[in-house]
Amino acid sequence: MQYRKFDVKQPSWNSVMIARHLPEKLKDLETLSRNLWWCWNESAKNLFKAVDAEAWVKSGENPIAMLDSVSRKTYHKLEADEAFLAQLKSVMDEFNTYMAAKAQRNTPSIAYFCMEYGLDTSLKIYSGGLGILAGDYLKESSDMNVNMVAVGLLYRYGYFTQMLSSQGEQVSKYDAQDFMKIPASPVRDENGNWMTVCVSFPGRNLNARIWKVEVGRTDLYLLDTDYLDNLPEDRQVTHHLYGGDWENRLKQEMLLGLGGIRTLRKLGLNPQIYHCNEGHAAFIGLERLSEYINGNGLEFTEALEVVRASSLFTTHTPVPAGHDAFDDGMMMRYLGHFPQRLKIDWETMMDLGKVNGANPSEKFSMSTLAANISQEVNGVSWLHGKVSQDILSYMWPGYLPEELHVSYVTNGVHYPTWTAPEWKTIHSRVFGDAFKTHHYDKSCFEGIRQITDEEVWYTRNILRRRLVAQIKERLSDPAATNHYSPKQIVTIKETLRDDVLTIGFARRFATYKRAHLLFRDLDRLDEIVNNPQHPVQFIFAGKAHPADKAGQDLIKMIVDISKQDRFIGKIVFVPNYDITLAKYLVQGVDVWMNNPTRPLEASGTSGEKAAMNGVMHFSVLDGWWVEGYKPGAGWALPQKRTYTDQNFQDELDAATIYNIIENEIAAAFYHKDPVTAISADWISHIKNTVAMVACNFTTNRMLTDYLNQYYVPQAERFEKIAADDFAKAREISAWKNKLRSEWHKGNVVSQVLPDSGINEVSFGQPFKAEVKVYLGEVLQPEEIGVELLFAKTDEKGRHHIQEVYEFVPGSKDEDNVVVYTADIAPDRAGFYMTACRVYAKNADLPHRQDFELVRWL
Repeated sequence: MQYRKFDVKQPSWNSVMIARHLPEKLKDLETLSRNLWWCWNESAKNLFKAVDAEAWVKSGENPIAMLDSVSRKTYHKLEADEAFLAQLKSVMDEFNTYMAAKAQRNTPSIAYFCMEYGLDTSLKIYSGGLGILAGDYLKESSDMNVNMVAVGLLYRYGYFTQMLSSQGEQVSKYDAQDFMKIPASPVRDENGNWMTVCVSFPGRNLNARIWKVEVGRTDLYLLDTDYLDNLPEDRQVTHHLYGGDWENRLKQEMLLGLGGIRTLRKLGLNPQIYHCNEGHAAFIGLERLSEYINGNGLEFTEALEVVRASSLFTTHTPVPAGHDAFDDGMMMRYLGHFPQRLKIDWETMMDLGKVNGANPSEKFSMSTLAANISQEVNGVSWLHGKVSQDILSYMWPGYLPEELHVSYVTNGVHYPTWTAPEWKTIHSRVFGDAFKTHHYDKSCFEGIRQITDEEVWYTRNILRRRLVAQIKERLSDPAATNHYSPKQIVTIKETLRDDVLTIGFARRFATYKRAHLLFRDLDRLDEIVNNPQHPVQFIFAGKAHPADKAGQDLIKMIVDISKQDRFIGKIVFVPNYDITLAKYLVQGVDVWMNNPTRPLEASGTSGEKAAMNGVMHFSVLDGWWVEGYKPGAGWALPQKRTYTDQNFQDELDAATIYNIIENEIAAAFYHKDPVTAISADWISHIKNTVAMVACNFTTNRMLTDYLNQYYVPQAERFEKIAADDFAKAREISAWKNKLRSEWHKGNVVSQVLPDSGINEVSFGQPFKAEVKVYLGEVLQPEEIGVELLFAKTDEKGRHHIQEVYEFVPGSKDEDNVVVYTADIAPDRAGFYMTACRVYAKNADLPHRQDFELVRWL
């Protein structure tokens, strides 16, 4: 027998997993930690903090990670703590009552697809505004008890952690998420096996595990490829959000779209409405077409009617270059097999994502695909809706951009997530009982006017102090503050004050956000921040995309300026902007500033979050602020440009910003009563902001708009389209096919239309317009519409419709000619441009852009 010697000089370490087993009386903590309901309910957050306050902070306020770190001794102590057990029971009763209402959901069933979700810092599957918006939306769907399910991807590394070098340069650090400590659980079948879906890749299958995240009453399913069943290069598909090359992006979007639909079906879910939040998920349309063609025996055009009726596409992109597009070779490599599934040819499938499917040099656009497979399309603010009409106008050349069905629903924010606990307590006293039910009239926000000026001022001071304390604490961590020297950190902590006007600027550092604008005249800025009577301090935070060198240079510039002796502690850059830091900022600053280049802000929601806390917005009239701005409830730079030269416009805007900060904002903040030391003017701005601005920009209003404008009417139309074995879908498809085959046979025989010559129109005297159209034997008069447009031309040469005259058809004569007539009687005299067009007409279509057949005469 051999014996192991005792003279081994190095320890032999083995891995041991010690599973957490909570005492029976504390089991409910596990349930609460696994549902993100806790992250927007103060009672639950206070409960976890009561378990172990120090462990709660160290865990980053992640209850799953915290419960793993708490000792048995602490658990035994809590088990015997009657006050804690009563607190636990109270929270659990609140949670159970909330969740029980899930059985009463009766709104249309909706599937929501998005590339990212910003729900909580503990789940790093978001990068910025799109994800935060999607996360807020799911929370609101839970609170309003809307019948929604969501699909996304689970990223191993998520988005990067931002570090700054000693020179102020951004360093992107990717930390792997520990899937054991996130609020996502494996979805298992009846035999306990982890459920998966697969997507065909060239010569192989991509497999994805299904995870479930409970967002209150709303379930979010996430797909993850980082496991042994996949090739190494395929495991990386869900490593990074927006990471890798274009090929990896295509893989991600195939997984989200094709794999997402297959996930829902595997779970037995078949919602009525499919909401594509950005074009990334547009492949859901291809998969659903395949289902109807192969599962229900529909032809391609029939299936397209069904899919379109039940699909909605929301675009968030304000510039054409921001829309994902893939070249023909890549599409053929990964989706070359798909036309066979749809029983069509390659060109027909390419037509869904191109203007010309036969053009191999044109890239396949995901936004074009999303718009083609969706009945409805919307932007995310009133102005962005107009911008989106322009961007997408290439798809419907028979119509002017302003005529398009592309509309808007302005983004909002989830009130319970972003509003400070102190404000929630105050609002609960004065907003009324209906507000607590999440079904309320927004006029309840007027209740803020019942609060005394003293309480409002006191609350704002508390929140500013909390923010400044948090910044100082973060700057005390050497690992997070390489961009400042120890001496500079000491100076900042001594100089940064919690009793002076504090302005925040935090967002993604893209150049169009114009973070540099404040720094165009440093001497002028010096006068503002160092004014002895009216001092101002600025807090900056935000990340630049790892590939955006210009954005990273902006961060470096701000860090360099913040180190100057005259600005140290007056201008501070706080690294690693995330949900947690965002909450401190939107709750703690006095003014939220935004300087986007017009009109490149699709919506923007950070200022809306600030408004929930009585923080005034100061911004260019762009995005949501075009609708939100009210005099006496914030400040605005004009919506229209003064100069076409961007440098001149920046110079003007910078000068305007300095003047407004100094002469209006600081003047109002420091206009204090000598007895009470309170500025009544400032308090008035705060109350106006809550009563007149915040009320209009909640996700409660936003989701209500989506229900009323899209989900409910589309669900009703979908049911009609699908009834009786898709009879209406087949009928519409047959009609469109008939019109397409006969359209070229029709032609205009003659026309009598207004012009500046012999057919002049006189004000007050109707003009008899006439268009004779040969329709052929098949087309009927009521299937063809004729209309005359009167338009004005703006300074950019764009036409804007003033009046539209619809022509009335007569009967077909023996030569298959129909006379269309209209009485033209303009309401106003003046110079107009006129144009006449013919279009295919059917009352069963949801809107005119649903069918492509239009001809200008």
